[in-house]
Amino acid sequence: MSTSRTVDRAFEAALYDTAEHALDTAASLLAADPAADAELARRGEEFVATAWRRGWQPADLVRIVRRELDDVHVRLVAALIRAQAPHDRARGPRWAAQLDAVPDGTAPPRTDRFSHATAVLELYRLLLRLPALEPLDAGEAGRPRQENRPESRALARIRALLAKAEATGYPEEAEALSAKAQELMARHSVDEALLSAHAPSPDAPGACRIGVEAPYEQVKAVLLDAVADANHCRAVWNEPLGFSTVVGFEADLEAVELLHTSLLVQAEAAMTKAEAAQRAGGRKRTKTFRQSFLAAYAHRAGTRLRAAAEAAAAEAGRTGDVDLLPVLASRDVAVTDRLERMFPETTTTRLRGAGDAAGWTEGTRAADHAEVGRRRPLR
Repeated sequence: MSTSRTVDRAFEAALYDTAEHALDTAASLLAADPAADAELARRGEEFVATAWRRGWQPADLVRIVRRELDDVHVRLVAALIRAQAPHDRARGPRWAAQLDAVPDGTAPPRTDRFSHATAVLELYRLLLRLPALEPLDAGEAGRPRQENRPESRALARIRALLAKAEATGYPEEAEALSAKAQELMARHSVDEALLSAHAPSPDAPGACRIGVEAPYEQVKAVLLDAVADANHCRAVWNEPLGFSTVVGFEADLEAVELLHTSLLVQAEAAMTKAEAAQRAGGRKRTKTFRQSFLAAYAHRAGTRLRAAAEAAAAEAGRTGDVDLLPVLASRDVAVTDRLERMFPETTTTRLRGAGDAAGWTEGTRAADHAEVGRRRPLR
């Protein structure tokens, strides 16, 4: 039997029949034919290329495999992504960064061929059934982003400030660092908007996906929405697939990714400290406390983010030689238009499980310590 025929028979048995005995039958076929290994890997690369055509990106694929399967499957899909990449077209800096972040695809020592074949088929079952996602590229509208644009000095400084805010054990220092970071983000967004407005062909909004991981994914999605809104972006949460799609201009998308990640780190550290104080007072840790804490944190942080962004825009409008409001308004319209074309139908959801008063109070206090309002610049 040819190696291609072996793989075909295994796929017929396992990928289109979800019964457990079908998976065992297919794995036995592959385990008995070592010559089929190369063809099996080639088919896996085809599944990855198909996922790209259906709107998925490297980070999305790793995230869904980690969410639905086990570590061995993550290593397998990482190896497929890396093997397929040299045969793919160039897709820009964001895609390249995701490829660099793909985990090590080196598989652990195999215990036996049957177990390995079973894991491969389980992975391929998942890849075969992935739904199509909304394409993230902006198409023909507007000027495409520069493919090899280096990171700006402002973003590099913002990244450094947030890293220090996450690492410090002093709330006041974290507060000042986060505040300065948001101030720089707002100024950077204004600068980018003005540059684009004077360009012969203005930028078009883009989009990216940001993972929203369990536990407490609903309130984490709320926090991401607040960060996006404060930075002239819009976010749509896909609960079943564990991510939010954020729509906005590139500089603002970069700011949202950086700030959301940092605020999550700071929120979780503050929540751990608040829980320790609750336990010291004789109260047991509860899921409702944590849910309420994070919900309050997201609400308060969003309020302060918006205030900081509005203050920076107002200052730029007073000191600049261009009327900034029409520029920002036109970008808001462009972002909304892009969002509505990508997601013509969206629904709202009510925040659940945030009724713990102590959790809400502590979350609000923690957001104040991670304050993102304007402060006197650090010397």
